[in-house]
Amino acid sequence: MHFAQYYLDCLSQASYLIGDEKTGRAVLVDPRRDIDTYLADAEAAGLRIELVIETHVHADFLSGHLEAARATGAEIAFGEAAETGFPIRRLHDGERLYLGIPPTPYGPETGEESGPGSGVTLTVLATPGHTLESICLVIRENPDDEIPFGVLTGDTLFVGDVGRPDLLSAAGHSPQDMAVRLHRSLHTKLLALPDATRIFPAHGAGSACGRNISTETSSTIGDQRRLNYALQPMTQDEFVRLVTAGQPAAPGYFAHDAALNRDGHPPRDPAPPAPLTLAEALTARDEHGAALLDCRPAAAYARAHLAGSLHAGLDTRFAEYAGTVIAPGTPIVLLADPGTEHEARLRLARIGYDRVLGHLPDPSTALADAPDLTRPSHRVRLADLLPRLPFDPAAGIQLIDVRNPAEYATGALPGARNIPLAALPARTAELDPARPVVLYCRSGNRSLIASALLESRGFRDVTDIADGCGESLTG
Repeated sequence: MHFAQYYLDCLSQASYLIGDEKTGRAVLVDPRRDIDTYLADAEAAGLRIELVIETHVHADFLSGHLEAARATGAEIAFGEAAETGFPIRRLHDGERLYLGIPPTPYGPETGEESGPGSGVTLTVLATPGHTLESICLVIRENPDDEIPFGVLTGDTLFVGDVGRPDLLSAAGHSPQDMAVRLHRSLHTKLLALPDATRIFPAHGAGSACGRNISTETSSTIGDQRRLNYALQPMTQDEFVRLVTAGQPAAPGYFAHDAALNRDGHPPRDPAPPAPLTLAEALTARDEHGAALLDCRPAAAYARAHLAGSLHAGLDTRFAEYAGTVIAPGTPIVLLADPGTEHEARLRLARIGYDRVLGHLPDPSTALADAPDLTRPSHRVRLADLLPRLPFDPAAGIQLIDVRNPAEYATGALPGARNIPLAALPARTAELDPARPVVLYCRSGNRSLIASALLESRGFRDVTDIADGCGESLTG
């Protein structure tokens, strides 16, 4: 068996190439949009990708199922409940996919006795809960193996967590309804597998598709039965309450990506972004509504940035943060360090943000030559701020914690109000732009992104805590 996991740290996303080396037949599961690595690895291993399988309609990235199908001629497959805007093969609960040699049917016409088949086999498990069409794939090196090699669990089961059940609530299914389905899928399908079965999920730590996902990218059913907080003995009602509370705010691009993954999207343009002058970048903003996205590290952005620009550093979860502060469909001009603009465009394409108008070459030099258009970020250290807390109400300072609800629940600075970064674009109107705002997160990364967003929306006095609150807040 050929088995490869491809893990993309910046999106905490895993995809898989599975094949039978004797027959050369292979499947690609949950691919990202840039598919060259899969194609090269399949060719090197002598494999033909015959099927591209999606464990569900993804919301957190733009999948490469259409690109892979175009490049290989493979069919695209989803769980049978999926509704898509393009032809698919529907995979049914209990269906077996033989990558090796399938069983030989018995029939009077052939005179042959039935054979059990051999080689790599996938068994489909319908596991609704995260989405209605969610499936998992049980992998066996031979069809009659008592203990499977492993199971691809999609967004149903993670290492240390389970899939969030609330992303479909706007589609006529409440989070509680989806949580009941998730509980049933976990306990009647996945936990029925032998403890030694390895699990390979679609996401790792940092993904907004869960709230407590481990940094490990694989585990076993037995370890998760013992260690996963959501799989401990409890009633169904207790499980529902547990998994519907405290989920992180979903970035704004999630609904956009889910629609493109469901309905279809054009192929990715691999060309690098065109160079623009500073004047052209400003024209794109002023006349075409383009977002000026500064991709440089936090220190460079904070030292001097173009007034009104947004920030998401390439050395962080760039695409997720860009998709949080920029609305889908917005044209974008990149302010990226020389040689990084192609990477920035690729990572935006992975979430379906294709309207990159160009980039400003060497932005640090360009901004140094235009000091009247730039400004520094106002940042303070936590130790310098603590003696002033809680703020005097007469000062009118708005102290905002941009961490996720589960982080905020473990402890917060005195007087702080929780507005998660992912929710801030939709909740900016709750803040008074004429009053000072102080922002903080755990490390100072999200707070700087939030301060850039507020500045771009006309807030005059914005400060963030450069070193964050760290791990010091408890209770």
